[in-house]
Amino acid sequence: MQHYQLFIDGTWCDGSTGQMMTSQNPATGQDWATFACASKEDVDRAISAARRVLSDPAWRDMTQTARGKLLYRLADLIEEHAAAIGEIETTDSGKLLAETASQTKYVGDYYRYYAGLADKLEGAVLPIDKPDMHVFTRREPIGVAAAIVPWNAQMFLTATKLGPALAAGCSVVLKASEMAPAPMLEFARLIEKAGFPKGVVSVITGDAENCAIPLTRHPDVDRIAFTGGPETARHVVRNSAENFAVTTLELGGKSPVLVFDDADLDGAANGLIAGNFGASGQSCVAGTRGLVHRSVFKKLIERISDKSKGIVVGDPLEASTHVGPLCTEAQVLKIKQTLAKAKEQGATIHFGGDQIRRPGNYMAPTLVECMSADTETLKVEMFGPVMSLLPFDTEEEAIALANETPFGLASGVFTENVARAHRVSSRLKAGICWVNTYRAVSPIAPFGGYNQSGYGREAGMEAILDYTRTKTTWINTSDAPMANPFVMR
Repeated sequence: MQHYQLFIDGTWCDGSTGQMMTSQNPATGQDWATFACASKEDVDRAISAARRVLSDPAWRDMTQTARGKLLYRLADLIEEHAAAIGEIETTDSGKLLAETASQTKYVGDYYRYYAGLADKLEGAVLPIDKPDMHVFTRREPIGVAAAIVPWNAQMFLTATKLGPALAAGCSVVLKASEMAPAPMLEFARLIEKAGFPKGVVSVITGDAENCAIPLTRHPDVDRIAFTGGPETARHVVRNSAENFAVTTLELGGKSPVLVFDDADLDGAANGLIAGNFGASGQSCVAGTRGLVHRSVFKKLIERISDKSKGIVVGDPLEASTHVGPLCTEAQVLKIKQTLAKAKEQGATIHFGGDQIRRPGNYMAPTLVECMSADTETLKVEMFGPVMSLLPFDTEEEAIALANETPFGLASGVFTENVARAHRVSSRLKAGICWVNTYRAVSPIAPFGGYNQSGYGREAGMEAILDYTRTKTTWINTSDAPMANPFVMR
């Protein structure tokens, strides 16, 4: 089997305790790789290297333009190796090769975006109210960043953290998920090849007790960027109380998709299929609460059912496959339990609803008709290919149902009425709203949520600012000595 080591301070190594874990291929259920696990001592070494390099002239004194050129080089390498990294990610996580390879290639544009911003971090001369003072601001790197990414959409979620952090001049300890870390460790080879100084980026993986907790509560960590579930996020926030690290959280969701009576039903059906069956439903922005106007409710169910007949469930490495396996067996079990509860509540399953009898963690794409907002599938984030639809009668009712959730990451609206599109999207309590489309991303567009979907934004201009601190410098331009030292100027 393939064995992966940790990448710490520019060196490949096994963990100090010799602990290892084994990864299964979700498509076959067979073991395929082993991974070194980081210990607290390994975490300390990675953070010490990250702290040291901030004072190393090779990184500290590198011009912002030169940092940008390293990021451009990294982007080129990512594109060059996108197919190979995509295949490894598919083998490790079960996600479709068609998506992992194309997504990996696309994230090169995220690094190019931040490469271009690297030398655009400007300060300002302030029009201060004291004529004998010259006062200006500058943006400086916030310091050591801990970036924690889950197994799904790894390259994308890493780019939204690593890109702005490196462009700002920070150093980063990247923790890959212990569930499927192989692509992150392959990616570390590209960081090394791009020419970043040793210690600027370390890539580790391991369990919570020995790796994640020591990382997020370490006194030398200045910034934490976490993507994952709300429960783990609460631990991260508690840990950050030990170091007062600036923290951003990108968490899960139960995203509403509103389909009005004037919507293009083919487009709405495609949007709901993309939002629920795309990535096998393993997406934090999955549109798992479909809210449909009662007058088109049955028609839309028929349209989705017809389109879903052509969905191919199978080997994620095959180009013809639309839905692959789920990453873990636990996800399959959770979905089956949630569907059973929904049926007890009176929900109707129009198709799917069962685990597919074949090796691996396969779940059939499933459509659930709900008659109550309390139906279990409308409340539980299952992380699998399950679509739930609920009828509504009025625009106000649709908005109220959409906002009736503790989450607030994404949302969707399907309507041909431009006024309604603006009106409804402005009232949805979510960080992202797609109108007549779904699951679109760009390095230019901020990504993040409200409420229990987290806080802070990744991607876009504001993300790079979150990896800097503002320093204000006062220069006395007068030849006269300081006045009374006991009176504030």
